[in-house]
Amino acid sequence: MARGPRKHLKRLNAPKHWMLDKLTGTYAPRPSPGPHKLRECLPLVIFLRNRLKYALTSKDVQSILMQRLVKVDGKVRTDSTYPAGFMDVISIERNGENFRLIYDTKGRFTVHRITADEAKYKLAKVNDTIRFDFETNKITEFIKFEVGNIAMITGGRNMGRVGIITHRERHVGGFDIVHIKDSVDRQFATRLINVFVIGEGNKPWISLPKGKGVKLTIAEERDRRRALKE
Repeated sequence: MARGPRKHLKRLNAPKHWMLDKLTGTYAPRPSPGPHKLRECLPLVIFLRNRLKYALTSKDVQSILMQRLVKVDGKVRTDSTYPAGFMDVISIERNGENFRLIYDTKGRFTVHRITADEAKYKLAKVNDTIRFDFETNKITEFIKFEVGNIAMITGGRNMGRVGIITHRERHVGGFDIVHIKDSVDRQFATRLINVFVIGEGNKPWISLPKGKGVKLTIAEERDRRRALKE
């Protein structure tokens, strides 16, 4: 085993949800230590360069950040490998754009644009869910983890799906299982640790990306693509 901190990350070993082309280089940007794990984050350089196409190279991204134009959760970030993650709000003051990092139904971070009012807060999980305001740095509201509330899945094969909590199985000494039903009445189950409550009843406190967290089958995706072509 090598000693000391790891300073490099091979592109083939990078998380699949970064969607990096393996033929365009050997290395990928290694995220700095921060609030999110390496396999669960999206560095700012990938978000600005690969997703938004606001820069061609990492050097261009660094020049944008050094102008102090980009904020993450209300704080200016100048590190191009800063690890942004689930529910983080990325704001670009120059053009007034705001984004929230949310999973799509394939487990990838989607470029989800939000309004300026929604960019003032984020949701954080403490088994229940709190609403944290960036301007006051205080908790303004909270949602109980209860049956009947709407939730998003943040891990496992159902990552990115959204639905109403219908039942919770308690297993002493094991993993609690939560049963969820989505908006088209499809039911699925996952571990308690993967469930993130995002609203009371069927009304989410954040806007949802395209598709509203409903996972389509392969046949349904094919039919949708055909309809768009026609």
